[in-house]
Amino acid sequence: MRLTTGAIIILLYISCTHKKQSLPVTGTWKLLSGTIIEKNDTTITDYTQNKQFIKIINDSHFAFLGHDLSKGKDSSSAFFAAGGGRYTLKDSTYTEHLEYCNDRNWEANEFHFTVHINNDTLIQQGVEKVEATGIDRLNIEKYVRVKE
Repeated sequence: MRLTTGAIIILLYISCTHKKQSLPVTGTWKLLSGTIIEKNDTTITDYTQNKQFIKIINDSHFAFLGHDLSKGKDSSSAFFAAGGGRYTLKDSTYTEHLEYCNDRNWEANEFHFTVHINNDTLIQQGVEKVEATGIDRLNIEKYVRVKE
């Protein structure tokens, strides 16, 4: 069977449009910085200094873990966060369905983000709204992929 140039072009077009690849979000990501914008206040947290935070994403679920580097011994900087649940990803729209969280007020909430990946850097940006706590803010997080 011999294909014409036109048939080859049509087949290439169909194969390219039907095999949309999602962003490669699966893996382990280390949070470098977080920017919270709430009302007229902006808070930037450097997660490379006194805190560490990672996000682990597989094909269907995500989990996050964070803690201070003083092992909770300094009450002014003691910090621990953990949570996870299912997520969906369509194009660059990443939605977390938070099922588990150390702050129970955040559970059963859905958070919509836009994600961009450039080489080994992931930028996640979206509004976090939790009615039970009165939180309504823009959250911008910058992650780097953890190498194995």
